[in-house]
Amino acid sequence: MIYKSNEPLYLKIACDLRSNITIEKWKEGERIPTEMELCEIFHVSRITIRKAIDELVRDNLLIRKKAKGTFVKSDVQLNDNHFTLFKSFTNEMKEVGIDVETLKVNILVSYADNKISKYLNIKPGEKIIILKRLRGEKGKAFAFFVTYIRFNNNISLKSSDYYGSFYSYLTGLDIHIEKNKEVVEAILPNYEVASMLKISQKLPVLKRTRFARDINKQFYEYTECYYIGSCYKYYLDLK
Repeated sequence: MIYKSNEPLYLKIACDLRSNITIEKWKEGERIPTEMELCEIFHVSRITIRKAIDELVRDNLLIRKKAKGTFVKSDVQLNDNHFTLFKSFTNEMKEVGIDVETLKVNILVSYADNKISKYLNIKPGEKIIILKRLRGEKGKAFAFFVTYIRFNNNISLKSSDYYGSFYSYLTGLDIHIEKNKEVVEAILPNYEVASMLKISQKLPVLKRTRFARDINKQFYEYTECYYIGSCYKYYLDLK
């Protein structure tokens, strides 16, 4: 994540901590330095360090263990019992009478860390596209999507191409999603999510993590979807 210079100090520290995990300075399952040790490293108060760690706990990168310390979280192995039926968000909203619109689009070109590389079936360090979309109804946002896909010269980097349905856009490239898995959970939002949705970090949001692919095209997608719970209901059609 890229932070602006005017953002809080704890976010800048959180970015540094995140980098240590990305480059595997701190490996999965390993205990990170104590809060007091981090205070000495960054020359800040314990409150600032705690807020930085809280940010990474919300991002599912760190986990606190009572009387043991804070550890880098190991990847959770997904189980079929946690998967839901996939629906396009645009079509899902149409089914309940909501004409959803995309309010803001931001596209970044970056490089895959260990976590994202596993999800996209690529090597760490390979170029990726990060697509961020703020979505809502009648100008009011209630959903924030962060999508990761492998860099491809055929995939547009123009924001204007993503204000409609993402899957309709992919269909136009002859990419047809055939395998979809989703995990649904309630979490506390990190700074970016809370800022985009204009809510407090103390307000729980619904998070849908989506894994999608088109084997024939070797296309893999990983998306984190965040919804304001009071504005969104999740419908599951079991057949």
